[in-house]
Amino acid sequence: VTTLPRLKKTVNKPETNASNLPQAAAPGAQEPLSERPKRRPRYQGSNPKKFSEKYKELQPDRYASDVEKVLASGKTPAGMHRPILVREILAMLAPKPGEFAVDCTLGYGGHAQEILKALQPSGRLLGLDADPIELPKTEARLRGLGFGPETLQVRRTNFAGISQALAGTPANLILVDLGVSSMQIDDPARGFTFKAEGPLDLRMNPERGQPASALLARIAEKELRALLRDNADEPQAEAIAKVLVTTRQRAPILTTTALARVIRDASPEAGADDAVRRVFQALRIAVNDEFNALDMFLRQLPDCLAPGGRVAILSFHSGEDRRVKHAFKAGQRLGLYSDIAPDVVRPSNAEQRANPRSTSAKLRWAIRI
Repeated sequence: VTTLPRLKKTVNKPETNASNLPQAAAPGAQEPLSERPKRRPRYQGSNPKKFSEKYKELQPDRYASDVEKVLASGKTPAGMHRPILVREILAMLAPKPGEFAVDCTLGYGGHAQEILKALQPSGRLLGLDADPIELPKTEARLRGLGFGPETLQVRRTNFAGISQALAGTPANLILVDLGVSSMQIDDPARGFTFKAEGPLDLRMNPERGQPASALLARIAEKELRALLRDNADEPQAEAIAKVLVTTRQRAPILTTTALARVIRDASPEAGADDAVRRVFQALRIAVNDEFNALDMFLRQLPDCLAPGGRVAILSFHSGEDRRVKHAFKAGQRLGLYSDIAPDVVRPSNAEQRANPRSTSAKLRWAIRI
């Protein structure tokens, strides 16, 4: 076999001259930025764990089908709140066209939306809420549904100041939902949940008062023990208070998960999570002065209702329900209410299955004489 010699491949190189040399950038000039947009983070599964990753749930208008899947699974989508006992509340309050209603805890606006529909035409609703973060979102959402300023008025205030908010105009119906909104619970930055790392805050209005971490840093052990008993009926109040005070002497308790770890260490393993929930509830009630606010509201309530006016109060804690029950009974004895709820109304089994956060809800009503 004859081997042919390897031929050297020649490459025609471009002629080098001044026109094809790379031009030097002018002094001080910057490289042009790429106009290619950054990719959005990949959506991790149907229920991502981190709040920041739940952008589909936080944009229900854009990802309606994904939100429906979360709802169908019995969960509340991030950034949303599912109103509780809507049908029962509408039956009790019986809103009629042309009437004036007050939603003292506007929240996500689920109850208000249904009441507003029943008040049309010519009826109006005043929505109160102390949360400066969620209130603008809710107002924008309700405005987008067609409820203009002549139909819906919004005030950022606590319901304890209802008399001042009404300015002498009694209401035909008043609704109070004393529960914490899901938007507040789910966002770790608000410090309401122990399921994710966040600052130990727990304030409905983060612009006022002190966070729960500051309260824990200064409260005496005896006072803390009483707080846990009075605000949450905590059976391990003495042991938990002692551990919390001992722990803070070594290092301040500044995050939700740090507090949860301390409580679990001081609680029987079988009921540790329930103890954590009760302690968070007790601190939240104290930080927001919730019992005093409710007492102030109940004292003003009869004068805020027009003759024949109806009120419905939705509570989630035995201390709240006791206050409402006693106030309604005392009002009936004094001839202020013509009728009151004979017993609490609770969510149906079907509603509790569809929305587990409704489980502890209790609804009472009264009618002004």
